[in-house]
Amino acid sequence: MGSKEKYKLCLCFTRKFRIKDADPSPDVKAVFAKFADNGTTMTAHNLCQFLTDHQGIADKEEALKVAEEVVERCRNSRTRIHQMAKKQQHWLSLEDFHHYLFNTDLNPPIVRSQVDNCEDIMSDPVSHYFVYTGHNSYLTGNQLSSDCSEVPIINALRRGVRVIELDMWPSSGNDDIDILHGRTLTSPVKLIKCLKAIKENAFSSSPYLVVITLEDHLTPDLQAKVAEMIIATFGDILFYPDEQSMSEFPSPKFLMNRIVISTKPPKEYLTQSKSEKDDATKEKEKDPQKIKDNGGGGWGKEVPDFKSELESDDKDEDEEFCEEDGNQSQKEKTPAAPEYKRIITISAGKPKGGLKAAFMIDPNQVRRLSLSEQQLVKASRTYSTDIVKFTQKNILRIYPKGTRFNSSNYNPFIGWMHGAQMVAFNMQGYGRSLWLMQGFFRENGVCGYIKKPDLLMNDSEIFDPQVTQPIKTTLTIKVHMGDGWRFDFKKTHFDIYSPPDFYTRVGIAGVPNDVVMKKTKTIEDDWTPVWDEEFSFPLTVPELAVVRIEVHEYDMSEKDDFAGQTCLPVSTLRSGFRAVPLYDRKGDKFNNVKLLLHFQFT
Repeated sequence: MGSKEKYKLCLCFTRKFRIKDADPSPDVKAVFAKFADNGTTMTAHNLCQFLTDHQGIADKEEALKVAEEVVERCRNSRTRIHQMAKKQQHWLSLEDFHHYLFNTDLNPPIVRSQVDNCEDIMSDPVSHYFVYTGHNSYLTGNQLSSDCSEVPIINALRRGVRVIELDMWPSSGNDDIDILHGRTLTSPVKLIKCLKAIKENAFSSSPYLVVITLEDHLTPDLQAKVAEMIIATFGDILFYPDEQSMSEFPSPKFLMNRIVISTKPPKEYLTQSKSEKDDATKEKEKDPQKIKDNGGGGWGKEVPDFKSELESDDKDEDEEFCEEDGNQSQKEKTPAAPEYKRIITISAGKPKGGLKAAFMIDPNQVRRLSLSEQQLVKASRTYSTDIVKFTQKNILRIYPKGTRFNSSNYNPFIGWMHGAQMVAFNMQGYGRSLWLMQGFFRENGVCGYIKKPDLLMNDSEIFDPQVTQPIKTTLTIKVHMGDGWRFDFKKTHFDIYSPPDFYTRVGIAGVPNDVVMKKTKTIEDDWTPVWDEEFSFPLTVPELAVVRIEVHEYDMSEKDDFAGQTCLPVSTLRSGFRAVPLYDRKGDKFNNVKLLLHFQFT
């Protein structure tokens, strides 16, 4: 079955192209013939055999249950004419089998683990998990002149983000608390609006702990007001320990449906020095018109490689080792607000003594340390194993360097392979780095917490991210075909004069030795491209690897058009034929666009 589309070539001529339905590939036909009765019909028992032998379902009872459901759903979804002719038909034709394989609901690419059914994974201290973390969560666009609002906070929580960052500054009258990116032209939003938005949306996507990280620039009286607001807003769902310090963090399971505060414990109030006021003036003198939001266009630059980051000597960041968040430098002292100090669960801060001292471990007290992306790279040159050991018990937060004015992001694996739990991202900064973050956290029931692999928690043999590991497995990916663009895009979206020319990029993100991207041939003038190309990826650390997939439309005269993307954690990848849904630049799933791929581990 198919139809025809007409494209105007010029004023006098039109070109006709046949739009065909997605037909089974040769590999699909071959596997159907292998498992079907007489090579023509596939019963539930035949499909069960296919699921156990080819698709990797070890439990035969589970496989049979799935097979029976698939046969029933396929039978019920046939057209009315087919239903009248085959309403008693409890088997699959080749067409039915292909539709099943290409169904993203029935045949998804990753394991849909539900943490509620396996809560043991959530019973370790929070420091044992990667946590979906936002940076400057209140910003709607760039870092210098965009609006501040509770809306980005709501959107982030609904997407599964578990760590929300708020920068607190005194209001113009010094009687209230504004949330804004300090020393810039960003317009403020009131703290109370942000707190209420967090309370109403904190557990909309996940029941697990939400952390609010506070960057504090307040006087003690305003700190006391913050404590009053937080306690009044969150009530019993706010957790803070009885003791001022903890030797171990609680578990996500223990903190289900709770909210905690993370910031530096206040000392005396430290007023702003003249040099800092001068710095603030310089920031405000930056021309906001020269800063372009990264929210709407393109798919961003390629994700930077860790090796090149190590070799670079980026001078954009201060060489001083310092925290991003904290009070101003000392001039006058006022007693700190005890109510504010009491509600802090995850204490932030750094000891004196530079980088080496920063990673010292106190057996009696856990803490959070914050480093910029560049500070982490600098530290990793000398202290890579010290960082990994530190993160086995303490929390390491990584945040974007200060020159990312357009809300772009960095390579998250630089933090993850060192055990950093909170790799903070600008969630409004669309692009390849954010796609990796979104894909990475599709694991573990999309709850916002992923258990760190054993190699990062082994305290007898500390993992060194800079040492090349032996190959553990090889992932083979065959890109069969794609479909759905004709339903989700206008016929002239990619090309005014003809159907699109699609190609697929597929590869791996992870530790440096596993990183690679490959590309299929371009299929011209076809809404349902068939590539049938196979690629192999040797993996040294599959526990931290993510499959990257992008589809583009080739354009000879201009930049190639974006046609969809997804990132899939290798640790939960299902072998065999899989229907892979694609997402837009923001990370929203297309209604129909998908690929049929085949995954195999050897």
